[in-house]
Order: sequence, then C-alpha cells, then structure tokens
Amino acid sequence: MPAGEAGEGGREQRLAAALVELDRVVRLLRERCPWDRRQRFSDIVTYTLEETYELIDAAHAGAGGEAAGELGDLLFHVFFLSLLAEEDGWSDLAAVAAGITEKLVRRHPHVFAGDQVEDAGEVVRRWEDIKRNQEGREGIFHDVPAALPATLFARRLQQRAAAAGFDWDQAEPIFGKLEEETAELRQALSEEGEVEAERRRGPETAVYRELGDLLFAVVNLARKLEVDPELALRSSSQRFRERVERAAELAAADGEDFAGLPPERQEEYYQRAKSD
Repeated sequence: MPAGEAGEGGREQRLAAALVELDRVVRLLRERCPWDRRQRFSDIVTYTLEETYELIDAAHAGAGGEAAGELGDLLFHVFFLSLLAEEDGWSDLAAVAAGITEKLVRRHPHVFAGDQVEDAGEVVRRWEDIKRNQEGREGIFHDVPAALPATLFARRLQQRAAAAGFDWDQAEPIFGKLEEETAELRQALSEEGEVEAERRRGPETAVYRELGDLLFAVVNLARKLEVDPELALRSSSQRFRERVERAAELAAADGEDFAGLPPERQEEYYQRAKSD
C-alpha cells in the first residue's frame, strides 16, 4: 500500500477510535452522572449557544489552542444532543451524520457531480436554487429563525434578498444610504423635540425606527465588505473596554479617580490609553 494511503488509513482509524470513545463517554455520563441524567434536549441547547459564543471569542482572539478546546465542547454537545434525540426516538448520531453528509453532497454539485461554477457568489446563488427547487423551501426569506441575534438576523435577510437579485452591486452606494439614514434620524430627533427618553425608546416612535434603519444599513455595508458585523462589533467593544480600563489606570497613577473626572479630562486619559 502506498505511504499516502497508509497515512490516510491511519488518520481514519484514529478519528474513528476517538469518536467512538467520545460516544462511549457521553453515554456513561448520561447513565451515571446525576446532572447529565436530568437534562433534556431543550435544556442543553441553551448551553450549546453559550459554547458557540465562547468559540467565537477564542477564534476572534486568535487563540488556536483555546479554540480547539471550545470545538471539543461543541462536539460534546452534538454527541449529547444526538443521544437525547435517540432516547426520544426521533434521531441518533448516525442519522445526524448521514443527514448532514447527504445535504453537503446535494448542495455542492460543483464538487460531487461535475457542475461548473465561476466564483463563490455563484455557489451561494445555486445553494438558494437547490433549497427552493429540491428541498421545497418557499419564499425569499425561507428558514430565517426570528430568534437569531439581531445582526445575524439582518444579514441573513439581506443574503436571502441578494440571492433573489435584490442587492447593491457594490459597497460604495451603501455609504450614501448611511448618510441618508443618518439624516432621517436627525430629522426624527428634531421633530420629536423634548420627548422623554422612555418614550423615545419605544417602537412606535420615529427615532426608534430610524435608528433601526441606520443599524440595518451598517449591517448591509458589513455584508458587502465581507466583514462579520457581530464579530466586528464585539472586537470594537473589547477595544473600548480595554482602553477605558487603561484610561482609569492612567488616571489612578496620577492620583485621579477616573469616574469622578469631568468628561473632557476623561477624554484626555482615553486618548492617552489609545496611544499606549
């Protein structure tokens, strides 16, 4: 047997052994651990979401080893949830694996069936065609869960609309849309005058709607620039946190209480923190 085939066979054996061992451990936990015994499918998916965000944090921080650990946590969830599905009689791990394998093959005819595609954009358009024509998905906005985080929900809707041809050709015109939405928000603020903040936050107000439109346009720009808005915002939030904490440290080193300083002095320390 050629060395390459032997190596591939060894990889497959190691992978199979590791997955079978994980399945064995998960089943023992379900049988013998009091906490695992009491869990239901709906209980675990909440923790699955937390693990997903932890993986996002690790990946965004470039922490390769940490990300590998978070991937392991997610893999455990897949095995555990599949076991719970097996106990309830509606699926099992083998069916889950077979189902996703079949779907991947079906949705990638350019890989498995000899079809030709020009670029990634055509791949996405073909995916949407396959979902509608082969999988019976109906409507432009099929299968977009309303419970998604807002930035992801907005991006998914925009992607579905783009697959139907309703999209900007380039990112540049969206800058004009941002200016338009900003002007409309300013106009709404001007017309509302001295409205109390509690009322302004309500969905019945123009400010609420216009601010939402502005955020939607920002997500659209991120999509066209191929930047994940959720990750970009999380990155900016983390930088803000680090800079404010550093500004407070600089103030403390000068014998100042950052929280008690006037805004202009806080800004001075913030700018120093940015330049550190």
